[in-house]
Amino acid sequence: MGNVAIIVKIMPESPEVDREALKAAVKAAVPVDDIREEPIGFGLVALKAAVVVPDKAGAPDEVEAALQKIEGVASAEIVESTLV
Repeated sequence: MGNVAIIVKIMPESPEVDREALKAAVKAAVPVDDIREEPIGFGLVALKAAVVVPDKAGAPDEVEAALQKIEGVASAEIVESTLV
């Protein structure tokens, strides 16, 4: 059984959400390999996090659910996945 690399797009609730604090919360919630910022518009900046999880049923959904529980997160959506 291998691993799956997923890219999760994390949308903050508003432009006023502290991005550095949000990055720290994301890193504490899931095993993040990389986080990048993606400007959306009107001061809103999404985070794209790369996470490697075991290739088992439900593992990506668990990551998505954990990220959606973080304070200040409006949504977390898997936008890409691939086997590694």
